Amino acid sequence: MTNKFLMFSIIILISFSLNAQQKTEKNEAEMETKIEKLLSKMTLQEKIGQMNQYNGSWDITGPAPGDDYNKPRYDQLKSGQVGSMLNVISVKSIKEAQKLAVENSRLGIPLIFGHDVIHGYQTMFPIPLGESASWDLDAIEMSARIAGIEAAAAGINWTFAPMVDISRDPRWGRVMEGAGEDPYLGMQIAAARVKGFQGEDLSDENTIAACAKHFAAYGFAEGGRDYNSTDFSETTLRNVILPPFKACVDAGVATFMNGFNDLGGVPATGSKYLQRDILKDEWNFDGFVVSDWGSIGEMVPHGFAKDKKHAAELAANAGSDMDMESIAYVAYLEELVKNGKVKESDIDDAVRRILRIKLQLGLFDDPYKYCNEENEKSKIYTKEHLEIARDVARKSIVLLKNENNILPLDKKAKSIAVIGSLANSKDVPLGNWRSQGKTDSAVSLLEGLQNAVGKDVKIEYAEGYKLTEGKRDFLHELTIIEKDESQFETAIALAKKSEVVVLAIGEDCYQSGEGRSQADIGLAGSQQKLIEAIYEVNKNIVVVLMNGRPLAIPWVAENIPGIIEGWHLGSEAGNAIADVVFGDFNPSGKLPMTFPRDVGQIPLYYNHRNSGRPGPVEMVFWAHYTDQTNEPLYPFGFGLSYASFEYSAIKLAKNEMAMDGELIVSVDLKNTGNVEGTEVVQLYIQDLYGSITRPVKELKGFQKITLDAGQSKTVEFTLSKDDLGFYGLDGKWVVEPGDFKVFVGGNSRDVKGSAFILK
Repeated sequence: MTNKFLMFSIIILISFSLNAQQKTEKNEAEMETKIEKLLSKMTLQEKIGQMNQYNGSWDITGPAPGDDYNKPRYDQLKSGQVGSMLNVISVKSIKEAQKLAVENSRLGIPLIFGHDVIHGYQTMFPIPLGESASWDLDAIEMSARIAGIEAAAAGINWTFAPMVDISRDPRWGRVMEGAGEDPYLGMQIAAARVKGFQGEDLSDENTIAACAKHFAAYGFAEGGRDYNSTDFSETTLRNVILPPFKACVDAGVATFMNGFNDLGGVPATGSKYLQRDILKDEWNFDGFVVSDWGSIGEMVPHGFAKDKKHAAELAANAGSDMDMESIAYVAYLEELVKNGKVKESDIDDAVRRILRIKLQLGLFDDPYKYCNEENEKSKIYTKEHLEIARDVARKSIVLLKNENNILPLDKKAKSIAVIGSLANSKDVPLGNWRSQGKTDSAVSLLEGLQNAVGKDVKIEYAEGYKLTEGKRDFLHELTIIEKDESQFETAIALAKKSEVVVLAIGEDCYQSGEGRSQADIGLAGSQQKLIEAIYEVNKNIVVVLMNGRPLAIPWVAENIPGIIEGWHLGSEAGNAIADVVFGDFNPSGKLPMTFPRDVGQIPLYYNHRNSGRPGPVEMVFWAHYTDQTNEPLYPFGFGLSYASFEYSAIKLAKNEMAMDGELIVSVDLKNTGNVEGTEVVQLYIQDLYGSITRPVKELKGFQKITLDAGQSKTVEFTLSKDDLGFYGLDGKWVVEPGDFKVFVGGNSRDVKGSAFILK
């Protein structure tokens, strides 16, 4: 009877699965039929209109467009010559713009509305680099989900995120937008963010379309200088740069954005190899590609296009489907098609892709589905969202040093000095790329500490240093104040009389982000001088870093007993940091990017390849600096806890692995501390030799493990051939037999190792 019931259950499950698959296939077929029917009705001018995107407010995110196409945009909206708008903010404005397009144009095709919702809409979460330090995929997905809910409530249905560029250069200001240096971690985080924004059903009113950017290699800009050229091998492209983008495709991402950079002489916007050959043909991506702001027109100063008309031809032929603010497609594509320079079939392909996303969003069923004023009032900046933002923020904090257990601080301390202008800022913690985050709305570090202890502990504040001056917004560069020591005396006096000093240092949030590359990533202004002066009178110091990139802080790392990496953590930053400072939350974050000792070491990353002379050896002839160590200040994956963890030797189920088999790798983890703690257990491999040289370590898995004091647990990983392969010189995936090492530990440096053979 039991066997019959089991068999019946299996049959039912198979039946449900087949029915679901058939229903999905039917829906997709119906959608494609609708697309073809609509496409057949469209004039060439209307098709090109779908490929045209305009900025809709003064909240511009790039240079203003040229005036070579002067037809008023208002009339273009009414005549169906606009397919999308960005930076139209509020339900009221979006509804008005949608009405112009839908109720006046011949075919009534709805607009899709985009916005840079990067790490929150109004409720601000940690900057993406900081959030990546949580290594918590559920938290990252939830962060994107909340951002999507709030953006959708405001009428927006498309975000230009996630940015999944891998970067090894912290001088590049946009490292704050990504997940750091590692392709495996980047893949997991990219997929989590796509799932968060898009949910299970893109037609749900609480979801928005995601956009994987910048395709591709923008993070490899030479010198870390934004918008700069990139040049690297095909194997680096395939093995390091592309994996997070492929993970986005696998997660169902709706759109892609190309980049400002060129790759070996070809601008990404004009790269057929990237956009047609790899993305659309090899990966079967069925969404659409939007240019970055003005990047089609920027192929002219690149020296790749003669003029904007030529740029429109190159971009359209390469597979760039939508023109963001170059005004190139709407001005020149019709003529280019009629002259045979661009095939109308390629125009049709682009329009199909754009219409497909609009259908998936449900905009044809209801163009105003995102225009609900009640949602705008009730679903943005809620108490629940702020509570989640606080939780994600504290999971993103990394404890870098805790000498003599200076942390956590005792809430009964007699006196705490809080020093540094960053400590009293309610704006810097919001970070750059803050969407509609309200100026000065964050909980400052000073407020967070005061909230945590109440009135029983004496907390006094001194500004200490002034860091920046000038207009603080997305569009303007700040001036660093270099020699202002006017507040030193007050700060030093306060430090001298206090039991402990909490010193906030780092960066203004507008020191990082787009256009904010820096040649020097040390402490700007007079911060270093103030730290050393305070250290002379009170060595009981906890440094809280606030920054959008890894910083070179060797003196601080050597001398200060307590160091917390606090990034720009968003709306609840101060409360989250206070949770860690006073031990209400045990830090578990791990660095997603290597911290150098000196800017001269850059690029510095853990998964480098060995030279023929790796060293060290006694003679001078090996790959090293004569004035600085090769070692980072803090390695990738590093982060401490108030607990302590002990790793056993690695256990392998066997010493040989068949090509079609699996290998179980295990390690015993014990919490040897006095409090509960969470450790990110990391698995790395090394392919000792191959048809191309291989990295010294590659992350291939991680698990977050929470243990009570004294508790032990066996942690298992399963390796398959998919974990051991790579892309070779021919751009093809290959798995080669040979000798491998496997490592497990709490960061990329401090690991236990073993070895096996792949046959």
